[in-house]
Amino acid sequence: MTTPVPAAPAEAPALELRDLSVSFGSVPALSRVNLRLAGGQVCCVLGENGSGKSTLVSVLSGVQRHSGGQLLLAGRPVRFRSPAQARAQGIATIWPDLAIAPLMSVWRNFFLGAEPTRGRWPFRQLDLAEAQQVTTQAMARVGLPGLDPDQLASALQAGERQSLAIARALHFGARLLVIDEPTTPMTLAQRGLFLQSVVTARDQGLAVVLVTHSPQYAHLVGDRFLLLARGRVAGNLTRDDVDAEDLTRLVAGGDELSRLTTALRRLPPGG
Repeated sequence: MTTPVPAAPAEAPALELRDLSVSFGSVPALSRVNLRLAGGQVCCVLGENGSGKSTLVSVLSGVQRHSGGQLLLAGRPVRFRSPAQARAQGIATIWPDLAIAPLMSVWRNFFLGAEPTRGRWPFRQLDLAEAQQVTTQAMARVGLPGLDPDQLASALQAGERQSLAIARALHFGARLLVIDEPTTPMTLAQRGLFLQSVVTARDQGLAVVLVTHSPQYAHLVGDRFLLLARGRVAGNLTRDDVDAEDLTRLVAGGDELSRLTTALRRLPPGG
């Protein structure tokens, strides 16, 4: 008799939330949020103001600790006490206000204390040529070829600043990229550059959580869509579930979204 070979365990997702909850006193900010996100996927988080999007970003970035449920990275439960702990676990967060030093060069902002050096101690010195070359190559990978690494960061336009932050995250080995979309108005070209950088991160194998206010742009880059309403999951959908028009309508109408989500959950697997 042949002994059956056990099936190989499924690879753990890059990010998993299991009944994740956050409360401020008796007020729930997030209630039993569930999500599985693999590397090389983009999950767009949508919802109105007060829906819990910012709280979710704060938990993932280590600013806020969750009070219930689990946050898992590559199958391992974690509970961050600080943003430094989140960064040490490979989570790079890009905030709307993008804390860049405007009077410093692009390459200085790219490295921010991790500048390459050459020579032996105690004669080590900054390797300026290496810093400039790495910055130029990294920016080219996110859609900005030929960028002068010596120009001041203040000269970068909206979209370019986000691309700089994404390029830096890629270079320094982030595994999960959390992006709280900037509220600064962007031109079509600037937004296109920003979305191209998101796609580049996804194609490099990063799991990306993108908080956005635009369902149309979300559908351009998203593989999954997590819709929040009053701290609860109002929809957990994929590109196969909705097109851009459906997503726009669902974001605007919570009741319709709830009905669709309930109907999708009742479908048999593969149905």
